[in-house]
Amino acid sequence: MTAALAVAFSVALPAGAQDASGPILFTNVNVFDGVNEALIENANVVVTDNLITAVSTEPLAIAGGTVIDGGGRTMMPGMIDVHWHTYFANLSVGQLLNTTDMGDITIAGLLGNEQVLMRGFTTVRDIGGNPFAVKKAIDAGHFPGPRMLVAGPPLGQTGGHFDLYAYNDVPRDPTAPLPYLERNGVVAIADGVPDVTRKAREILRMGAHHIKIAGGGGVTSIYDPLDVTQYSLEEMQAIVGVAENWNTYVAAHIFTDKAIQRAVKAGVKTIEHGNLIMEEETLQMMKDNGVWLSAQPLIDDEDRLVFDNPTSTAKWIEATDGTGRNYEAAKAMGVKIAFGTDMLFDPAAASKQGEMVTKLINWFTPYEALKMVTSDNAELLMLSGPRHPYQEGPLGVIAEGAYADLILVDGNPLENLDLVGDAEANFDLIMKDGVIYKNTID
Repeated sequence: MTAALAVAFSVALPAGAQDASGPILFTNVNVFDGVNEALIENANVVVTDNLITAVSTEPLAIAGGTVIDGGGRTMMPGMIDVHWHTYFANLSVGQLLNTTDMGDITIAGLLGNEQVLMRGFTTVRDIGGNPFAVKKAIDAGHFPGPRMLVAGPPLGQTGGHFDLYAYNDVPRDPTAPLPYLERNGVVAIADGVPDVTRKAREILRMGAHHIKIAGGGGVTSIYDPLDVTQYSLEEMQAIVGVAENWNTYVAAHIFTDKAIQRAVKAGVKTIEHGNLIMEEETLQMMKDNGVWLSAQPLIDDEDRLVFDNPTSTAKWIEATDGTGRNYEAAKAMGVKIAFGTDMLFDPAAASKQGEMVTKLINWFTPYEALKMVTSDNAELLMLSGPRHPYQEGPLGVIAEGAYADLILVDGNPLENLDLVGDAEANFDLIMKDGVIYKNTID
């Protein structure tokens, strides 16, 4: 690991998962089930293997196993972040482009995703990168981390949001090697219907659960202003067609009305960001076509992302100026809204993942926010259909038959949403897939 990475992850890692043989009975807990605002008070919950097998206000007993007295704490489902970047969250742009290789990048993603789990996020939708090795290690139980639904390399056009070629690499030399990150499947560039079709098929061949494209300009990219519309309707339709043939869907990074309307017409199912929506027609099209707004509560405050160039800084301000308007208009229209963080290029920013949930209080009630980061986000993940890698039970809820991904909170986050912003202080127990990764209950 490079010196920079060693510094970034100098904090002590949490202890290994706790082995509890047999079923686990939680007593005396007040359950937020992820769906209903009213708590199930003084409840008992049984976990058997990796599933919840009982939720009741009646006394329950188990043969053998472990009993944990919740002491009146609130039990809630593990949180879900549907706009996470395993590889981009924990390394600077300079590190990614100049001073790391795929070994460094993978290690940073693996260590970073352990911290994601310890913040109470038991599932993430990785919306761009190549963290398949990280997912495999976590799913195999070799290393702690959240469940991962992975888009694989995000797909963009020449001169678009994911173009990593140097400024002077035009006209492109067809015999020159691809940029390092593109060679290693971290991003993908394709132009024209035949090329985007092939690339989309390659991404799904890698094991992607959905496809991510750039349909418009980006904050961190250097060649494309935010107002630029990327990919023609025909190119988008070709990519969507490939995804539909695999019984999954396309997510699109987009900010503006024109680009969003094109994406909706093409069959894209989630709009990532959307901060610069100005027209009611755009939101109406999204609602009518069942298209989700996958938004992030990014504002230009003390937690702002910091960039090393004035162009990205200016675009950040332009985009985040629209965050509040975006949420308010989408909520009023009745568009389905999901929660993500999009933490980029800084481990210190990534560590505020839970704090991002608390910022939703600017536009939503605590109940609306908590439902969004649990059952609503789980509903969005179901767009992957048979490509969804976790089919044994539902995510984002506390109910019989659901995955045993849960948190015990010291307090009631339905009354004080700030509790979820500090997992270290307020999450007394974190469980994923029936395994306890944190337990500070006496």
